[in-house]
Amino acid sequence: MFVTVNGTRIFFDTAGSGLAVDGETMRRKPALIVMHGGPGFDHSTMRPYFDRFADTHQVVYIDHRGNGRSGGASDTWKLDQWGDDVKGLCDALGIEKPVVFGQSFGGMVAIAYATRHPEHPSKVVFSSTAARMRFDETLDIFESRGGKEARDAADRFWNRMGEADFADYMRICMPLYNPPGAVTADQAAARRRAIMRIDMMRHFSLGEIKTMDALAALSRVTCPALVLAGGYDPVTPVSCAREIFDALPPANRRLEVFENAGHGIYRDEPDRAEALLRGFFAS
Repeated sequence: MFVTVNGTRIFFDTAGSGLAVDGETMRRKPALIVMHGGPGFDHSTMRPYFDRFADTHQVVYIDHRGNGRSGGASDTWKLDQWGDDVKGLCDALGIEKPVVFGQSFGGMVAIAYATRHPEHPSKVVFSSTAARMRFDETLDIFESRGGKEARDAADRFWNRMGEADFADYMRICMPLYNPPGAVTADQAAARRRAIMRIDMMRHFSLGEIKTMDALAALSRVTCPALVLAGGYDPVTPVSCAREIFDALPPANRRLEVFENAGHGIYRDEPDRAEALLRGFFAS
């Protein structure tokens, strides 16, 4: 489905109804907005895992501007705009006080949204993400797992990203995002079915991601915030999660580190992640 948001055609999809039958009334279910990583991917990488929350929420998936099926000129591909698009989507669909889950790049968008519109979300989850990147640490982790070949592949990816650099990173470094054997056949299929827009990935990964620093802005977040990190994650390591947690207002922040999980803790420990998320959503 498409809707015009801030002048741009944005794709979204849903799992579950917005209204639940409750005796003689129709009860409005809260919205859970699930935001994909990348950048350059689409929302399909988040499915079917987050469909399970349709029993308590209407789950809304979005392809960010310039990602997946969504439109938008390249000069609008920036975090402030992506953050504003989350609120704009809610305004267009009549969603109030959503729960927002942002994974990786989607977590960076969630930071922009929650700091620019702090009154809007009811809760927010920053999952395997960063307010600022720590590339030196990332390169060291890749080298510790894959030797100089992995370090060089990551360095070329984050600083040049030609076609061969992209292919090498996917072949050499992507398997190092999660513990050996952790990626299931279903998860591998999800990566293969995803729409990949390399132009979008180059635009952000060679540009704004290098200079972004939202740590000071995080003090503006007013809703409960859950920060998730995997101890095995090389690209947004635990140090990034701790920086986000430390920058959030103390009253409503929570940090959970899954020591044996990688990038996207719900992928490696799905049952434990589900229990944690259901508890946070219901609190």
